[in-house]
Formats: sequence, C-alpha cells, structure tokens
Amino acid sequence: MSMLSDPRWSEALGHLPDYLGSHVRVSIAALALGLIVSLPLAILARHRPFLRSALLGVASIVQTVPGLALLALFYPLLLALAALSLSWFGVSFSAFGFLPAVLALALYSMLPVLRNTITGLNGVDPALTEAAEGVGMTPRQTLTMVELPLALPVIMAGIRTSAVWVIGTATLSTPIGQTSLGNYIFAGLQTQNWVLVIFGCVAAAVLALAVDQLLSLIESGIRLRSRLRMLTGALGIAILVIATLAPSFARSGTRVVVGAKTFTEQYVLAALMSQRLQAAGLASTTRQGLGSSVIYDALASGDIDVYIDYSGTLWANQFHRSEILPREQLLAELKTTLAKANITLLGELGFANAYALVMPRAKAEALGIRTAADLAARAGNMTIAGDYEFFSRPEWAGLQKAYGLSFKAQRVMQPDFMYAAVASGEVDVIAGYTSDGLIAKYDLVVLDDPRHAIPPYDAIMLLAPKRAGDETLRAALQPLLGKIDLPLMRAANLRAAANDATSSPESVARWMWEKIGK
Repeated sequence: MSMLSDPRWSEALGHLPDYLGSHVRVSIAALALGLIVSLPLAILARHRPFLRSALLGVASIVQTVPGLALLALFYPLLLALAALSLSWFGVSFSAFGFLPAVLALALYSMLPVLRNTITGLNGVDPALTEAAEGVGMTPRQTLTMVELPLALPVIMAGIRTSAVWVIGTATLSTPIGQTSLGNYIFAGLQTQNWVLVIFGCVAAAVLALAVDQLLSLIESGIRLRSRLRMLTGALGIAILVIATLAPSFARSGTRVVVGAKTFTEQYVLAALMSQRLQAAGLASTTRQGLGSSVIYDALASGDIDVYIDYSGTLWANQFHRSEILPREQLLAELKTTLAKANITLLGELGFANAYALVMPRAKAEALGIRTAADLAARAGNMTIAGDYEFFSRPEWAGLQKAYGLSFKAQRVMQPDFMYAAVASGEVDVIAGYTSDGLIAKYDLVVLDDPRHAIPPYDAIMLLAPKRAGDETLRAALQPLLGKIDLPLMRAANLRAAANDATSSPESVARWMWEKIGK
C-alpha cells in the first residue's frame, strides 16, 4: 500500500485546510498584537534604564512559563471577565479557543521583539543622530527617518524569531479549544496514531520555516534597499494567509460543534456523533483534546454544542459532591442539577467508564490482591501511575481515605502509555478506565472497590443550552442512546489502539455504527 493510499494519511490530509487555516489565523493575530504592543514599548523604554529592565525582566519571566500552562491560565481568567462583563454591561464574549490563545501567544512573542528593537536603536551610531539634530530634525523625525531605518534589520531578526516561536507554541492551544496543527499531535498521542503526530510536527515546522524565509526576504530587502525583495516577501506572506484562510471563509457558518476530552474513547465517540449528524444533513466540526472543566464550561457558554461526559466526573469534579449515591439516584440528581444550568442531559449511552485500580493479572494473583483493600497492605512498596488529572481529582482522595492507600511513588503518564508501563513492570498499579480495551490486551485485572469510594461513571450525552430545542440534532443522536454497551466500547477502544490503517477514530466510529445498526 502506498503512503497516500493509507487511510491514515488521507485522514490527515482531509483535516489540513481546517487545522492549517486556524493555526495561521491565531498565529498572525498573536504576532500582530505582540508587535503592536512591543514596538512602542521598546521605543519608549530604550533611554529609560529602569523601564527597560522591567520590561525585559517581565518578558523573560513569561518565557519561563510552560506554553501549555500559560495558555490554560488565560481561559479561567477570561471566563471570569466574560461573566463580569455580562453582569455589568450586558455584553459577553467567548473565552474559549481563539481569544485566550491569541493573548497568551502575544505575550510569548514580545521578548525577541523588545530585545532586538532596543538593541537595534541603541546600536545606531550617535554621530548620525547628532548630525540629524544638527540639520534641524525633531526627535520624532530623527527616530523615523534615521534610527528606525538603520535599526530595522536587527528589529526584523527579532520579528523572525518571534514568528517561529509563536507558530511553534500555537500547537499547544488545542486543549483550550483553539483548532491548530496541534490537533494532529494531541489526537495522535492519545490514539497512538504516529502518522498524525508526524504529520502535525512536519506541517508546523514547514509553516514556521516558510514564514521565516519570507520574513528573511523582507529583512534582506531592507538591508540591501531592494524593493523587489521586500514586496516579494510581503506578497508571499499575503498569499500564504489568503490560501490558508480561504477554506474557513468558504465553510457554512452554522455548524454543530462536538467536543471531546483527551483520551481515545472520547475521540471515537466524537467521531461517531459527527458522523450521525452529517448523516442527518447537519454540518459539524469537532473540538478535541479538552480538559474536563474546560469542556463543561465551553458547553455551558455555548462554545460547543454536544459532548459525552461521565456521571461521576460531573458529580465529583464539576459539582464537588462527595457523597456516593446509587446509580439511578445519582443520575436523577445530576439531571436536576444540570437543568438548573440549562444544560440538557439527553440520555445515557449504555456503558460506564469508571476509574479503577488495575494490575497485571499474574502479579495480582501471586500476591493475593483482588480488591483495593488487599492492595493497601502492599502499596508502600509499589509505584502507581495515573493520567494527567487523576492525582488531583476527588476520586484519588476518596480512594486514599477509604483504604488508607499510600504508595512508594506516583507517576503521571499519557493514558495509553500507562497500560504498557504496568504490563512491562515499570509501574505496579495504574488508575485505568473500566471500558478500556487495553485491559484485555495486556491481561490486566480491575481491582474491586468494596467500599464504593469511586462513584458511578455512566457515559451521558449533554446538550448546550442553545441546542435544547433543536429537534433535528436530538433525532440525529437519539439512535446512539442506550445502544453502546461495555463490551462494544471496550472492543472499539481496542481497535482504536491498534495503530493501523483501520484504527482512526473515524474508522472505528463507522465500525461501531455497523454494530449498533445490527
């Protein structure tokens, strides 16, 4: 099979116009905002040592903050500001995706522009500025007609560095809802589809190099005073922007936005819902790789329209309820609580995906460990691994309190890697998911929870307030409710982890629909 005939490559190419266009849009906006702020500040601070040191110090500190953390911090901040704006002025704005990404990336862009602008301006020969003053030029004329033209090559070098940083860091904006080339990378890592990971990395690198070379052409044109080079570079950037943004403008404005969290099952279910919507004639798009709190807030604010959550996650994490209720009672109370926020619980899918402590079957049998209570006596000599959220979630605190669990070490891993790690003995126990097909693949065993420290985790479909009365959308998704049992979901998750031509979320979703239809 040739590379281009491989469904994984065709899937990657199919997403390219959307992902690339969104990536360019957020990168250009962030770079433009960064330049608008940085250039005047640099000019203002160049002869003011205290202000110069303060600006460069703050910009340097921003660079030490991990990009993903900076992007994530802007989301709750803007969400709070949007709520205040709505209550005070009756006007709100979306804190999801584009705006937090632009603001965070703009901060990232500032250091090289500030530093190079100050260095370039202060590097101009003082004799030239004195000569300009001697012929009667005002300070503004000296700046615009002498200093800036002479410093422009150094300033352009800073802009080039900034552009490459912004384009690279923009791949991290996926978890806050901004579509980018990072969608390839996050989806590929979660589903172990290395084709998507490679495609995303290469596409981001090619885009960064292309923009850098075009800016280099402008820089050399300034240095050599060649208008042709400057115009060619500027025209190239304009063509790149138009070419990547054109597909976005051509798409229909009314699309159902399907959300997905950060693990394989969510990618598969999002693909399944999108396919059902498209079969009903509804245009749809997905926003993947979202954290639990981000995705719920995005639904509540109308930035996404539908997604699958789990009853225990909402109960413990979103609504901070600690009591463990019987399944039916918990669902009933959860439905009432969601209704107060105008969120519709459309129904259950038919399976539960709970957190559970998981061990290799052979090791558990050899040690006589069948339950979490049995594990507690031996945990002091063991290492446990969990996903990015687990050790900060109420479920972990509940398990520790109920069983007195205390492990020798805790490790955080990408979800699918945990199973290989526990199977190979790199860790002793993992916080796995009961619907994961990798449990059977690696011959692992789920430990019982006799004290019910972990709440029920029924998979449920939620609709945004603005979609509550959308009967067409309800009808399109209704056939999925109650039709996905635990064996089917486990089999689907196992297929999605196969890393072959049939393991993409879209392919697995089509396979699931065939099973549901039968």
